[in-house]
Amino acid sequence: MSLQAGLSFDQAPPFSLPLRFFLTAPLFLAAAAGLVVFAPEALASRWTPEALALTHALTLGFLAMVMLGALTQMLPVVAGSKLPAPRRVAWVSHVSLVLGTVALMAGFLSARPLAYGLAAVLLAGGFAVFVVAAAVSLGRAVSSVTVRGIRLAVIGLAITLLLGLVLALLRAGGWVPPIVKAASAAHVGFGLLGWVLMLVIGVAFQVVPMFQITPPYPSWLSRWLTGSLFGLLLLHAIAPWLPGVAVHVVDTGLAGVVVLFAVTTLGLQARRRRKLPDITLNYWRFGMASLLSCAVVWALAQAQPRWAGGDTYPLLLGVLFIAGFAVSVVSGMLYKIVPFLAWFHLQAQLQARAGTIPTMRDMIAESHMHWQFGLHIVACVLLAATTQWPQLAMAAGAVLALSALLLWVNLLSAVRRFARYGGRFS
Repeated sequence: MSLQAGLSFDQAPPFSLPLRFFLTAPLFLAAAAGLVVFAPEALASRWTPEALALTHALTLGFLAMVMLGALTQMLPVVAGSKLPAPRRVAWVSHVSLVLGTVALMAGFLSARPLAYGLAAVLLAGGFAVFVVAAAVSLGRAVSSVTVRGIRLAVIGLAITLLLGLVLALLRAGGWVPPIVKAASAAHVGFGLLGWVLMLVIGVAFQVVPMFQITPPYPSWLSRWLTGSLFGLLLLHAIAPWLPGVAVHVVDTGLAGVVVLFAVTTLGLQARRRRKLPDITLNYWRFGMASLLSCAVVWALAQAQPRWAGGDTYPLLLGVLFIAGFAVSVVSGMLYKIVPFLAWFHLQAQLQARAGTIPTMRDMIAESHMHWQFGLHIVACVLLAATTQWPQLAMAAGAVLALSALLLWVNLLSAVRRFARYGGRFS
């Protein structure tokens, strides 16, 4: 059975809707790199204002930006259910996410309550519009393993948003009650595992076999993995009130989910039917290796409690997960999604015969993508090393900036080719 069976390409939104998210994201990645260059203390401790600004530039400005754009495209096509008022939803959520992320970064760096308040209003409003629209779309969708994963990811996003809103308002008011530590831990857990990892897993069930020409994920894993992850995250959120043994069991379960997904994905990729070079495959393999490295670092921290209590451990874990895993996988998918959409919309609009429009592989020069991938790997290695040797921060930030800007230029090249052949964005 074709992996594209059941995909509703006729319901695909205009190219401009997801594209605005995709072209904005690399600019926030470059802004994050600028923070590392000009404020090296961003990688000195996870609680410095610069570190918090850097984290949210990556998670909101880059990861969430791409993910909202991808969902704008995938919900109609994969779930077969359009977002209500998609143009308005895309415009409001995009503008709010851009301005809200900038305001939040300014709030962390300046400690001004007005910036926190503005960020809370913009981010809450923008995300609320998207979450409600996505909930309506998912409520009408035919259930599948991918749809179930996306549903849980959207719930994870909503929980992350509510916790983040509470934390932002507490910062704006200057009040730090004892529960803030637990709320912060739950915010991080649901943001990274319940939103980012959950969405990657749900999407992987569809796109890894389809785009990377692998066998499908085992049915038992696709049925149970996302639900198990969400249940463990709920237990992790109440960890302060659980016995120590129970907390260790929950954390071990989360690490097990991470390892199981990464190992299974790498195994499927090793069995792919098409052996041609593929930059997306390279990015995913590096992302899965980084995800496994997170589990290894966590296991080492359990054996070395003194190391786990310092600043190096959480910073290294954050670099491996956010930059090594999440940014890698998302960047790899951008190199598949944007050329595919450019080709698809050209073909649909021009009713072109084969050979009269560029193929997907022609949209972005292969050598340029490989150069950018190389820069990304160097940036991740330097960022990880910076957690131990802070003097490497400027070099890490400079390479990350080059990688981000080249990613942006590469995506623009596909857009320019689309326009050159007469494609319409709306």
